[in-house]
Amino acid sequence: MTGANCGTLGKTRRRSFRKKREKPRPEQWKGPSGPPRVPEPEDVTVPGGVDLLALPQLCFPGGVCVATEPKEDRVHFLVLTDVCGNRTYGVVAQYYRPLHDEYCFYNGKTHWEPSRPVMGAAGCFVPFAVCVVSRFPYYNSLKDCLSCLLTHLKLCKDFEVDNPIKDFAAKLSLIPSPPPGPLHLVFNMKPLQIVFPARADPESPVLDLDLHLPLLCFRPEKVLQILTCILMEQRIVFFSSDWALLTLVAECFMAYLHPLQWQHPFVPILSDQMLDFVMAPTSFLMGCHLDHFEEVSKEADGLVLINIDHGNITYSKSLNDSVDIPDVPLLAAQTFIQRVQSLQLHHELHASHLCSSTDLNEGRAHRRAWQQKLNCQIQQTALQLLVSVFRDVKNHLNYEHRVFNSEEFLKTRAPGDHQFYKQVLDTYMFHSFLKARLSRRMDAFAQMDLDTQSEEDRINGMLISPRRPTVEKIASRKSSPLHVPHRRMVVSMPDLQDIATPELAPRNSSLRLTDTVGCRGSGAVLNVPPKSTYMFKIPEIHFPLVGQCVQAYYTDLAALLTKAMGFLAPDNSLLLARYFYLRGLVHLMQGQLLSALLDFQNLYKTDIGIFPADLVKRTVESMSAPERAQAERAPELMRLISEILDKPHEASKPDDHVKNFELPKKHMQLGDFVKRVQESGIVRDTSTIHRLFEALTVGQQKQIDPETFKDFYNCWKETEAEAQEVSLPWLVMEHLDKNECVYKLSSSVKTNLGVGKIAMTQKRLFLLTEGRPGYVEISTFRNIEEVRSTTIAFLLRRIPTLKIKVASKKEVFEANLKTECDLWHLMVKEMWAGKKLADDHKDPQYVQQALTNVLLMDAVVGTLQSPGAIYAASKLSYFDKMRHELPMALPETTLETLKHKINPSAGETLPQAVDVLLYTPGHLDPAEKVEDARPKLWCALSEGKVTVFDASSWTVHQHSFKVGTAKVNCMVMADQNQVWVGSEDSIIYIINVHSMSCNKQLTDHRSSVTDLIVQDGQKAPSEVYSCSVDGTVLAWNVRTLRVTSRFQLPSGGLTSIRLHGGRLWCCTGNSIVVVTTSGFLRQELKIEENFTDTSTSFLAFQLLPEQEQLWAACAGRSEVYLWSLKDLAQRPQRVPLEECSEIICMIRVKKQVWVGSRGLWQGTPKGKIYVIDAESKTVEKELVAHLDTVRTLCSAEDRYVLSGSGKEEGKIAIWKGE
Repeated sequence: MTGANCGTLGKTRRRSFRKKREKPRPEQWKGPSGPPRVPEPEDVTVPGGVDLLALPQLCFPGGVCVATEPKEDRVHFLVLTDVCGNRTYGVVAQYYRPLHDEYCFYNGKTHWEPSRPVMGAAGCFVPFAVCVVSRFPYYNSLKDCLSCLLTHLKLCKDFEVDNPIKDFAAKLSLIPSPPPGPLHLVFNMKPLQIVFPARADPESPVLDLDLHLPLLCFRPEKVLQILTCILMEQRIVFFSSDWALLTLVAECFMAYLHPLQWQHPFVPILSDQMLDFVMAPTSFLMGCHLDHFEEVSKEADGLVLINIDHGNITYSKSLNDSVDIPDVPLLAAQTFIQRVQSLQLHHELHASHLCSSTDLNEGRAHRRAWQQKLNCQIQQTALQLLVSVFRDVKNHLNYEHRVFNSEEFLKTRAPGDHQFYKQVLDTYMFHSFLKARLSRRMDAFAQMDLDTQSEEDRINGMLISPRRPTVEKIASRKSSPLHVPHRRMVVSMPDLQDIATPELAPRNSSLRLTDTVGCRGSGAVLNVPPKSTYMFKIPEIHFPLVGQCVQAYYTDLAALLTKAMGFLAPDNSLLLARYFYLRGLVHLMQGQLLSALLDFQNLYKTDIGIFPADLVKRTVESMSAPERAQAERAPELMRLISEILDKPHEASKPDDHVKNFELPKKHMQLGDFVKRVQESGIVRDTSTIHRLFEALTVGQQKQIDPETFKDFYNCWKETEAEAQEVSLPWLVMEHLDKNECVYKLSSSVKTNLGVGKIAMTQKRLFLLTEGRPGYVEISTFRNIEEVRSTTIAFLLRRIPTLKIKVASKKEVFEANLKTECDLWHLMVKEMWAGKKLADDHKDPQYVQQALTNVLLMDAVVGTLQSPGAIYAASKLSYFDKMRHELPMALPETTLETLKHKINPSAGETLPQAVDVLLYTPGHLDPAEKVEDARPKLWCALSEGKVTVFDASSWTVHQHSFKVGTAKVNCMVMADQNQVWVGSEDSIIYIINVHSMSCNKQLTDHRSSVTDLIVQDGQKAPSEVYSCSVDGTVLAWNVRTLRVTSRFQLPSGGLTSIRLHGGRLWCCTGNSIVVVTTSGFLRQELKIEENFTDTSTSFLAFQLLPEQEQLWAACAGRSEVYLWSLKDLAQRPQRVPLEECSEIICMIRVKKQVWVGSRGLWQGTPKGKIYVIDAESKTVEKELVAHLDTVRTLCSAEDRYVLSGSGKEEGKIAIWKGE
C-alpha cells in the first residue's frame, strides 16, 4: 500500500527488489515509545521480478494532491514489463481519508513522526492507494476484490489497516490460477462473488476486460486505423482524462490482434515524471493523461496520438511533416465495419425487457454472461479481419526450408494495398507470425483459416501442378463491380516486373461512405456462440492465518475438487482435466508430491494440452531420494519421471528462423539446385527437379550457373503472367468446365479451323479464334489418337506444322505453329500420355504431374533459346517416354475393380509410405458441422503424420497433423467422437474427430502398440483392447479411459489380436494363442507343429466366423493357410498365391479375404492384392495395385476396399468390393 501526506510529498524512498515478510509476532506493537521491534525478515521474491521503485508514482500517476473534500474512490490499471519482456499486471485502487496530525501511513506500515505544522486536519483529505500485482491480467476480478477491500479499510480507525490488508493479501495468494479451458473460479470476497476467468486455451491470453470499450470510444474506421498503426509498429501514445481507460483500451487492441503479438515496449500509463519516455526512438505503445497532449505533440516527433476521450487520431510533427499510415485492404475493411456496426454494444438494450435483479451477484452474473457473448463476437470479427488480410501468406511459404517469398506475395496484392503490406511485412510482429505459420502452429488464426476455407482452396491443397485462375474465377472477376485482382495461385520468385492489374476504386477518406454492395453479404456478425463455462467455488479461508488454518483450507479445497469430480460423467474429460490440474496444485502446496504427480499424470488421459511440464519437472527435481524411489515404484509415475527428465536431452531447440527467397549467386550442383527450386515454390517434387536439372545441363558440365537459373525463373514468371492476364469471352467460358484453367496459349497461328490462338487446359485443346472471339474445340486429351510434327510446303518454304488426329473426327487438325511446333508437339504428347495414364490407373494425379512437366518444358525452351532447347525439354517428357518404353495398360480385372486413386503425399518433396488406413462412417449429429458428419478416411503416414480425407469426395478434409513422431501401427474408431492411434513409441493417441486435435494420450503400455480392436457389431463399444509387442494386452473403458483388465503373454512378440466368441486370439509370431479376456490360455496354434521350417513366423491372421475358419500368412511364404476353428490341430489347407514375393497384410470383406503383398507382374516387382473366395478357397482376382508394396488394407462399409502403398509410390487405391 502506498500513501502520502503534505510533509512527505517530495520524498522518495529507495526499495530493494526484495520485500520483507514479517513472521507472526507474539504481541502487538502499542505505540511510538521506545525503539521499534525489528522482526526477523524472510525474503520473498517479488512476483515476476517487479521493480518496486517506480510503483509509487504509478499508483499516483498524476501526482499526489491533498483534497479539501472527500473524493470518489478510483481504480486504474498497470502493466509492468521486466528487462526480458515478461509482463506483470497491477490494479490500483485510490481512496481518500481525513488527515490526522500524528500519524502518516507509508508503504504499508504505520509510522510515528514528530508533529510539524500542517494544514488544519479539518477539511483535509489525503489519498491512499492499494496496488495488487499479478502475473495475469485479472483486471475486472482484482478491481472487484479491491472494491471489497476498500469497504473494510474505510471502517478502520486511526489507520489500523495492517491486518485487513494482510488478510486480503493472504486470501488472494491462496487462490490458484485456473488452468486454460471452460472452468472459472469463484471466490467469496464479501459482499461480492469474485470470478477469476480462465484463458480459452494455452495459446490465448487471459481476457478479463470488456472488449467493446474501444468500439464505444471510436468509430469502426478509427479502430481500423489504430489497428493498422499497431500492425506497422508505429510510436503510439494514447491519451485520456481517465487513467483506467488508458490500459483497458490499449489491452483491448492487443486482444483484437491475437495471435499476433506486440513485441515492443508496452507502457499504457506514464506518470507525470515519465513523460520523457515518449522521446524513445524505437517503436512503443504508451499512454498519458490528456493534460499532456499539447506538450507531447509539440516536443516529440513522429508520434501517432490517439485521443480516447474525443475518439480521434492525430500525428505529431515529424521530419517528413506527415506520418503516412495506409489503409487496411478495402474489402477486409468494409466487412469489418459492417460487422462492428451490427454488434449490440449496449447492455441496457439487451436487458430492457428483463426485470430488475434483487440479488446483486445474480445481476452481475447476467451482465457477465452478456459480456462474454459480446467478447466472443468481437474476437471473431477481429480474427476474421486478420485472416482476410493475411490468409494468402501461406501460399508463399516453403515449409521445408522455412522461406517466405515476400516479393511474390506483394505481387498478388492489389496495387492500392501495396504500401500497407510493405510496411507490415517489415515488422517484428509479422516476423513472429511467419515463424508460427512455418511451424504449422494450430493457433486461433490457423483454426479460423481452416474453418473458413473455400472448397476450391481445399481441393487446391491436393494439386501438385502450378495453379491458374479457373473459369469460375475468371467469370466472377468479370462480373464483380469492385474488382480485386485474383491472387496468383502459383508460388514463385521475386525481381520481376509487376503484373498489370486494374486499379481499385479510389479510397474515400471515410470508409463508411464507400459503396459496399460488393461485400454486403458478408457483413453479418459471425454467429459463433460462446463456449459453455462452468464455475467452481473456492472454499472460505479461516483466520487467523496460521499454518493449521492454511492446511485446513487446502484440505477443504482438495475435498471439494474430489467431490466435484465424483459428480462428473466419466467421459466429461474437459472438466475432469481442470479438476485434476487444480487438485495437483493443492497437493503440491500441501507437500504431497506423489499425489500431485498422480493428478498431473491423469492429464495425459483427459487433456494433455494443459499439462504443466515445467512445474512437474521442478517438482521431480525437488524430490528427495526416498520420495523419488517411492514414485518410481508406481509404473505410471516411473514413466512420467523418465519422460520429464529425459525430454530436455532429447529435444533440441526447434529451428524457427525465417528467410526471404534470394536468387542464387554461385554455381549450383544438383543438391543445391533442388533446394533452390523448392524454396522458389515452382516445383517441390524431388524427382521432377532432378529431370529439370538434366534438361538445363544437357551437353555441359553438371552444374547450373546463376544466370541460367535467373533466365529460367524469368521465363516461368512470364508464362505465369500471361496465364493470369487471360480474359476469356463469355461465349468461350460456356464451353469449359468451371474448374478448368488455361495453362498455355500459342501465338496467333493459321489452322484448318481458322486463325487464332491454341489454348491448352488440363482437359482439352481449343482454338481461341481471332476477329470476333469464338471457341472451336480441337480435342480433349482423352480423344486424341495421334500427334505428329511435320512440315507443309508453302511457296518455296517448308512450314513446321502440328497434326492431331482425333477419334471422333475424320478431319485431322493442322496448325502452322512454325517455330513453336516442336515445343507444342512435346507438350501435347505429354498431356496425352498423362491423360491416358490417369484413365488407365484411375489416378488424376498423372494429369497434374503432366501439366507440371509441360510448363517446365516451356520454361526450359525459353531459357536456353538454342537449337538444342527442344532436345533439352524432351528430358521432361516423362510420361510420353514411359508410355513408349513400358506397357502401362493394367490387367482388365484390375481396371474393372479399381475405382480411384488419391495421393496423401501431394505437395510433399518425396512420397511417404502409407502405414495405416481407417475408414469412419458419417454420423448425422445436429451439433456437428456438415463437413464433420461426412464419412472420412484417416491415413497415417511416416513419423506420426495423419491426413484426413472426406470420403464422400476424396478431397482433403484436414491436412496432416502429428501424433507423436514415431511410426503409427494401428488405428480404430473407439466411438463416434474419437479415433485411437497406436504408435511405435508405446503411446495410444486419442483424436477428437470434431476438433481434429489430439489432446489425450494413454501411456500404460511400455513398448510399441501393435494393434487396437473394438467389439464387432456394437454401435457404441464400451471397451477397446490394445496390445503391445512385449505381450501386454490391456482392456480400456472408452468412457473413463481406465484399464479394466490387463494380462501379459509370456512369449512376447505380439503383433495383432482379434476378438471372437468372447475370447481373444493373439498372434505372437511363433504361435496364435486363444485366451480369455482375463488372459487364461485356452488354445494355442504353434508354428513348429505345422511347419517343418521353424524359421518362419506368423505375420497376420483373420477369423471368418461364418465359415469357422482361421486364415493366416507366414513370413517368407507365398501361401495363405487355413485352419478350422473346430480343430486347430488338423493340418492347414493352403491357398497358393502366384508370383507373390511376400505377404504384408490381410483383411476380411464379406465372404472374401483380401491379401496385400509384394509380387511380380510381367517380371517387374509391384504391389499386388489377391482376392480369395472364402468358400471355394480360390483366388478370384489378382489386382496389380501399386508400384510399391501394399502395406495396409481397410474396408469401407464392405462396399469398397482401400489399399495403401510403400514410400516408392505413397498412394491410396480405392477398389470396388463385391
